[in-house]
Amino acid sequence: MSSTAVVAHESMFGNTAAVAAAISRGLNSVGCQVDVVDVGATDHLPRPLTSYDVLVLGAPTHAFSLSRASSRAAAVEQGAPAADRTERGLREWLAQLPPAGPHVRAAAFDTRVVKVRHLPGSAAAKTARLLRRRGYRLAADPTSFYVVDTDGPLVDGELERAEAWGARLAGG
Repeated sequence: MSSTAVVAHESMFGNTAAVAAAISRGLNSVGCQVDVVDVGATDHLPRPLTSYDVLVLGAPTHAFSLSRASSRAAAVEQGAPAADRTERGLREWLAQLPPAGPHVRAAAFDTRVVKVRHLPGSAAAKTARLLRRRGYRLAADPTSFYVVDTDGPLVDGELERAEAWGARLAGG
């Protein structure tokens, strides 16, 4: 029996969505059935949470943490095309997520600007803390993928690194 995963993400400039797609490809490459969810477009999963073996959550880092409505609005002011998606991000989506099922493992990733890679705080770290509080067992350490500037592009090699990370998540 193959495992199942959901990769749920928030993306303002498209970089986090590209990383989510690469992680999905990695999971799929090792036989995992994957659903990809844009949390700005929907507030529910395609299947019941308990039908997934792995839950992967990702978001861009805004002000060293998960975005808020105000930071999403600021991203739109900086040219992000998702003007209609400023009200709900991963923070709000995660707040509605049920507590962990007995077998669902979770992982968190983010995108962040490479020039601040060594500064503390990230959306992935905050997501991981929220997941642990809700009873999820982490399948990997929170992981960052890097962009050149706020609106991208991704640093060379990051999509390949994301795909490899996704393949490793399936093994847990």
